[in-house]
Amino acid sequence: MRPVPVVFHIGPLEIHTYGIGLALTFWFGYRYLARRLRQRGYPDDWLGGTFVWIVVAAIVGARIVHVLAHLSYYTSNPGDVFAIWHGGLSSFGGLALAVPVGLVSARRRCPALPLAVAGDLVAPVLVAAWAMGRLLGPQFMVAGGGKVTRAWFGMYYAGEVGKRLPVPLFQAAECFVVYLVAMRIERWCRANPALPAGIVTGMAVSLWGLSRFFDEYFYLTHDAGTDAVEAAGLAFFVVGAAVSLLLVRRGRRAASGERARAEAVGENAGVASTGSPG
Repeated sequence: MRPVPVVFHIGPLEIHTYGIGLALTFWFGYRYLARRLRQRGYPDDWLGGTFVWIVVAAIVGARIVHVLAHLSYYTSNPGDVFAIWHGGLSSFGGLALAVPVGLVSARRRCPALPLAVAGDLVAPVLVAAWAMGRLLGPQFMVAGGGKVTRAWFGMYYAGEVGKRLPVPLFQAAECFVVYLVAMRIERWCRANPALPAGIVTGMAVSLWGLSRFFDEYFYLTHDAGTDAVEAAGLAFFVVGAAVSLLLVRRGRRAASGERARAEAVGENAGVASTGSPG
């Protein structure tokens, strides 16, 4: 069986399937986020400029962290530092640079959009785009598979010997589940207006981090950057879950305070009515 295709030609032009997949993923993320902004009553005419910065920051950050995690290889092969068409983009690096760049740009271009609300709008989009990106990106890149396997669902990937675990397919399925959970949490938060913004973001970050840890630990071949990715995944899981729980507790305390004040007002009104002259 031949590996999944990673490149094709149109005349003399060489087209990398991995790059087309990333482009489609970015397009999907842009359109979906614009729709969610409109649904929540925010303008989306500012999003185009911000999205350009997000895309650039995501690619640059993802590549920088990947190169640093495999510095010994790139020190010996400096010409491959910019060869992103061969793969090698760190998820955590992309997020680390793209998220703050996106939030700063959104704050400048759309001041009416609170940052916590922006996070809750963006988080499901990122998870959905990640699921799509796994299918259209690493699935069609050089060395995109995981550990060697004899399982019937193993696949052949360019640049790797033997059947490999189709990790991109696993990750796409995991992220789709995280997306569904995030949307369910979003509906729950809307049904409970006392809950503050940020819970959707926290839970999406937490579950995505946990899935990244398991992917790296169970499915991927261990290399120099594995331990760092596993640690980052666990950190995302703990921090995201802690923030979400704190926000839920804050919202419940606020709701309890509102109920107590409402009951007090009702009791005072009843006392005043009873004491009024007949």
